[in-house]
Amino acid sequence: MNESSEGSHYAEVIDHDRNNVWHHLVQHRPFEDVAPMVVVEGKGMRITDANGKEYLDATSGGVWSVNVGYGRERIAKAVYDQLLKMCYYANTAGNVPGALYAEKLVEKMPGMGRVYYSNSGSEANEKVYKMVRQIAAISNGGKKHKIIYRDRDYHGTTIAALSSTGQSERRDQYGPFVPGFVEFPHCCCYRCPFDKEYGSCEIECAKALEDTILKEGPDTVGAVVLEPITAGGGVIVPVPEYFPIISDICKKYEVLLHIDEVVCGLGRTGKWFGHQHFGVKPDMVTMAKGVASGYAAISCTVTTEAVFEKFKADSSDRMHYFRDISTFGGCAGGPAAALENMRIIEEENLLDNVNEMGAYLMELLLQLKEKYQVIGDVRGKGLFAGLELVKDRKTRAPADETLSMRIAAECVAQGVLVGRTNRSFREYNNTLALSPALIATRNDLDEIVGAIDVALARVS
Repeated sequence: MNESSEGSHYAEVIDHDRNNVWHHLVQHRPFEDVAPMVVVEGKGMRITDANGKEYLDATSGGVWSVNVGYGRERIAKAVYDQLLKMCYYANTAGNVPGALYAEKLVEKMPGMGRVYYSNSGSEANEKVYKMVRQIAAISNGGKKHKIIYRDRDYHGTTIAALSSTGQSERRDQYGPFVPGFVEFPHCCCYRCPFDKEYGSCEIECAKALEDTILKEGPDTVGAVVLEPITAGGGVIVPVPEYFPIISDICKKYEVLLHIDEVVCGLGRTGKWFGHQHFGVKPDMVTMAKGVASGYAAISCTVTTEAVFEKFKADSSDRMHYFRDISTFGGCAGGPAAALENMRIIEEENLLDNVNEMGAYLMELLLQLKEKYQVIGDVRGKGLFAGLELVKDRKTRAPADETLSMRIAAECVAQGVLVGRTNRSFREYNNTLALSPALIATRNDLDEIVGAIDVALARVS
């Protein structure tokens, strides 16, 4: 296909997209006048749209997924070879890459024992919620079924997952929600819900979990679900004392600890999993996104052997097993991609790169904060960072959502894609989010932060 015919072909594709595709998280009225973006190629950390414009992607696919970068032939080949040999059988039976990946995965997660496959982060979390409810039915007459979640955390897009999500605008218009989900305060020191300062506080944000359990009744609470680092809620890193306190409270009241690693998992923060920075041992861990870097749809719900054993304790009871299925949990292409993805992270020492480049990124962002008063806080870990924008540093009044929108648009004009909190809260949609692929270099980070610098100079 020559350049002229390729351009004509893409023009048709854009028309087909505009006329037939319902995009995610997008108001479509502007597409009546402006063509939607159609991505046609990706290589490394760069993508190209149908008009031939190239962008440096600081979002790993828009939703922090493409951890090892675009154009990985070895992952595509692994999926092709597997699908040709055996594409699918329901996960009532096993398959070769599923067995091999489960073994490698639990090796990276000391204390964990079993892997349950499905196809999205929302679904992976739903599996845990069903496990908690069924354990309550089996062991506690159904009473210990409540699940506590944290303000500002996000756990998925289904109704039950939204029921456990602490982001008001993501929930708006989708209720009524599933009963039995209870919220407790977030852990953002910059906006402490207890008006305290770290260093002179009692880590009230963690101890609030105990208050919530006591209020609900310890005999009614089955689990708590937490992101290790709050992602879409503003890139919030807990203080070191936070998770040990949470863990002790869970043990005290026999509450299962569920860590949602859908964003942080598979190297994003410089360790295989975000919770491993904090020395916590969860009962269940969920993951998706970076598991296969977007090359195939796959998610995992990983549990301890102790949780797994609860579902086989009474084999004479016809209802005493996990009566759940995920259709595409049986697709062999997902674990084939995940295996190759993990090998790439290991062979290219990408965790080391994340730690080195993450420190450099933080250095650049702190320099940017010194330059612009509109940046109130910089936070993050590894190649995962957020810049919270404010009207006034002294009062910490949040900047209007339109500011982050304008900054992101200015970066797009420069050929750099950055993320931001998007219609998640009524007043805190004010954080720019960066999650470049784990392969990022100093030059990539210079270009990303340079684009934000230019954008801030133009709009702030």
